[in-house]
Amino acid sequence: MQLYQESDLVRVAKRENNKKRDYLLVNPLQGKHIPAEPGKVLALFRALADTVKAFCEGKHVLVIGFAETATAIGAQTAVSLGAFYLQTTREEVEGAQYLNFSEEHSHAVQQRLVKNHLDRVMARTELVIFAEDEVTTGNTILNLIDVMKKEYPGEREYAAASILNGMDKDALAVYERRNIRLFYLVKTDHAAYSQMLRQYTQKGEYISFMQQENGGRYSSREAERNKTERNTVCQSAGSQGLERKEMEETGRCRTARDSGEKKAEHGKGNQRAYTVQEFSAGGWVDARQLVSAADYEKACRYLVKQTKEFLHGGLSGSILVLGTEEFMYPALLMAEHLEKAGAQVWFHATTRSPIAVFKEEQYPLHVRYELPGCYDKDRRTFVYELASYDAVVIMTDSHSREQEGIQALVRAVGLKNHKIYVVRWCLS
Repeated sequence: MQLYQESDLVRVAKRENNKKRDYLLVNPLQGKHIPAEPGKVLALFRALADTVKAFCEGKHVLVIGFAETATAIGAQTAVSLGAFYLQTTREEVEGAQYLNFSEEHSHAVQQRLVKNHLDRVMARTELVIFAEDEVTTGNTILNLIDVMKKEYPGEREYAAASILNGMDKDALAVYERRNIRLFYLVKTDHAAYSQMLRQYTQKGEYISFMQQENGGRYSSREAERNKTERNTVCQSAGSQGLERKEMEETGRCRTARDSGEKKAEHGKGNQRAYTVQEFSAGGWVDARQLVSAADYEKACRYLVKQTKEFLHGGLSGSILVLGTEEFMYPALLMAEHLEKAGAQVWFHATTRSPIAVFKEEQYPLHVRYELPGCYDKDRRTFVYELASYDAVVIMTDSHSREQEGIQALVRAVGLKNHKIYVVRWCLS
């Protein structure tokens, strides 16, 4: 198993307007806030799964990944262990019943777990593993354990597997008393993290695409004008390299052209047009509801196959694959596929975490793009450190009725990129 050091996995960033915890640990190999090579991301996640494998042998295991940053960590852990998988969510899931719990230090305190299909496996589940990017106090996991024990009484084991563990001796003692096992790759000490942030004083670049902001890049008036000016051309299945029968089964394709005329306003260079091709893929499996990890991976691989055909066999050169919020693992597998095919690929995702950006080179985040959410246009989401690539593939499971967030994300990506693909995985 590959060994990691704190210097490999920890960059300290400043949370915006969070009095409970003013810092956030940004992992350069996690593929969330900072673009990362997909092979290295998956190697990290598989290394975490290896730490818990022996403990899981012979047991019926359920892995729960925490939204939003640990959804891909949880999915890969469950796949590696051959377990059932379920991620927590902050989204509305149609027809769902929830177990509600809190994440006190977060920007979005309320978390929930969809219980619709959970009831049928908990009776025979012997071990529940909570997968996280980092555990600091362990309180969020304890909150969920308390809720689950009340809902599903009986004897079973609970464990936490995290890339980083920053628990102090008091927190560790609580887990030991409650017989909750801890697995992790790197132990961290959070004592100096807040102090480290004081060295950063030069404000970074903030670019907003929120519609309602006065002076924002994406005002309501501009949105209406762009809607009128947009030239959308519906293509036949054959022109996308797909058989018509498969197109009818898997969705629709669309090509659009946007002038990208606002690029010059922010001093980013000459104006440049960009093209957008959209595709809706079939076979959607939602990990916000209980899934067999093996079935989920199989469905994700089918998404990769469909996307490859949509891309006419693949892409070359430098490629960014960008997931949206909780939707990370399927996009990560697509990025891995392109990387194995020979492209230079980077992967990361949008996030609901508002993080301050600074100009200093050693600070991890320098440019922040603020967007309406891809799942709810009335909430803010963010993406950091967008760069120039030969092509960008945005992958999401937001439904087609949610357009404003995706359009804003495309415009943000289009500031530096001229070839953009949007893949929606939302068709059953």
